[in-house]
Amino acid sequence: MFTAGPIPSALVAAQRTSPAGRRPRARTAGALLAAIALGGCAQFPDEHPGTWRDQPSLEPQAGPQPSIEQPAPPPPPPGQPTEDVPAVPIGCIDPDPAVVATCLDPVGAITVLPDGRGALVGERATGRILRVEQDAEPVEIARVPVDRSGGGGLTGLALSPSYQEDELVYAYASVGGENQVLRVAPGDSPKPVLTGIPKGSTGNAGALLDDGRGALLVATGDAGDRANAANPGSLAGKVLRIDGFGAPAAGNPDPKSRVVASGVSDPGGLCGAAETGGYWLTDRGATRDALHRVEFGTALGEPAWSWPDRPGVAGCAAGPASVVVALTDAAALYALNPGPDGTFTGQPAKVMEKTYGRFSAAANGPDGLLWLGTANKSGGAPVPSDDRAIRIEPPSGDTGKD
Repeated sequence: MFTAGPIPSALVAAQRTSPAGRRPRARTAGALLAAIALGGCAQFPDEHPGTWRDQPSLEPQAGPQPSIEQPAPPPPPPGQPTEDVPAVPIGCIDPDPAVVATCLDPVGAITVLPDGRGALVGERATGRILRVEQDAEPVEIARVPVDRSGGGGLTGLALSPSYQEDELVYAYASVGGENQVLRVAPGDSPKPVLTGIPKGSTGNAGALLDDGRGALLVATGDAGDRANAANPGSLAGKVLRIDGFGAPAAGNPDPKSRVVASGVSDPGGLCGAAETGGYWLTDRGATRDALHRVEFGTALGEPAWSWPDRPGVAGCAAGPASVVVALTDAAALYALNPGPDGTFTGQPAKVMEKTYGRFSAAANGPDGLLWLGTANKSGGAPVPSDDRAIRIEPPSGDTGKD
């Protein structure tokens, strides 16, 4: 039973120092400051044939600092809000109320539990699967013996389509010289349900999603060989749709095949739902990063949106009103608003730039809040409480189901 409540809005004081690798039970609230820049270097093939240029962004600004030599600044006029000064993490204690768990290894995947107050986090390099919730210690529920070479490791997590009854969790991981989908049952070690997904020198990441219709979607990398993505006999470079035992799911375009789409390079995330605008895939290609709308029975084709500057697209969260993409190398989120005709409306927004560092995973909760994971220990500039699991209001509208 999870006891964590919604993100607190009042300021509280951290009273307890947590040992390294653990989440403190109490925290001092801090303000969430987001840096927003319109545009970016994205390209949309239909509406915007040109290249977007970054616009100046509003970086978080610290408030006035006290000084023993100078008098404190006068208070603002009545009715004018003050600006909070963010507190600095001390060890694994992070005073930011949006931070749910601290001192994790770089996060490879995240999926939200049905009550919305907790989530499961997968660490890419260690293979640990942890249950995290606000004001509670992380609990390891399973560990997968992973091979993190070539971008592999534990990179996908999804709850069983019937999780309320069976409490099963599925993971995508590089194990024993190949990539696999594994099933994790309560109190049991992970068991493979789909094996034989090729592993190569690169392109070994994968992603999972409960499709909302009793099946699992699996995005697989091309294992460093683009020929795999076009080969109908290979499980690499594909979007698969399987049942809980790894077999082709009922309703697939070809009843005897797991493959529902092809042409994937190095997937970062799967998101969306059939009833809220369809499914989306982020993919890291050789010349650009891309966001694809997945259509069952066809190859991916031209992306719905692309980034020639390759900001490192990772996990995503999507609904009828918006698609939020985690950017690892750009240390930001990218929010787009899909229209009914397959285009996007308004200007895309790069948000929360350099606020929490390198975002690596994203998922929506049933309460509408957005969960994020970071990977600052692998190429970033980590703060003492990194890496972290974070829960925030979506940056643009209601993102719906993840």
